[in-house]
Amino acid sequence: MKKALLIIAVSISIVACNKTAEVKEAKEAKTAYVDTSVLLKEYTATKDLDAKYKAKGEEKGRQLEAEYNRLKQEEANFKKNAQTNGQEWAQQKYAELQNREQQLAQAQQALTQQFQQEGGAEMDTLVSGVKKFIKAYGKEKGYTYIYGTNDANASILYAEDKSDITKELVKLLNDKYKSQAKEEVKK
Repeated sequence: MKKALLIIAVSISIVACNKTAEVKEAKEAKTAYVDTSVLLKEYTATKDLDAKYKAKGEEKGRQLEAEYNRLKQEEANFKKNAQTNGQEWAQQKYAELQNREQQLAQAQQALTQQFQQEGGAEMDTLVSGVKKFIKAYGKEKGYTYIYGTNDANASILYAEDKSDITKELVKLLNDKYKSQAKEEVKK
């Protein structure tokens, strides 16, 4: 009976020690969070990517707009000359103008899809790189967890401001991006 009590007492003390160790480990877990929407908004690479596709879009948009303006001018001329040149000419020219208008609309749609695909692929690559960077940063700084949050998906409802490492990561990412850009210029 004494042996049984002794075994139970030892078992209870071992379990209690393990619980204390688990509580200590839980208290020592280092966590932080990143506001991903702010991070991507302030990351220079994202700004450059946005500017690149905005410039491309404006350039192609000007070209399409010029084509639309030519088409509108031809439509205006068509209306002036329709009665003079006869019904057969008017029907043929009208069909021609409609065909060109459809082609321009299709070209604009194809261009939009192309930009979405190219931009989406580049943004996916950029986001993947940011995730790898955060993972490496977390390992280097000894974090147990780094959470991500943003306005659209607020998975963190409260955290102390000192747990927010967004600004630090933005600075580090921008510094890394600048140094990579300088290395590419040297090549």
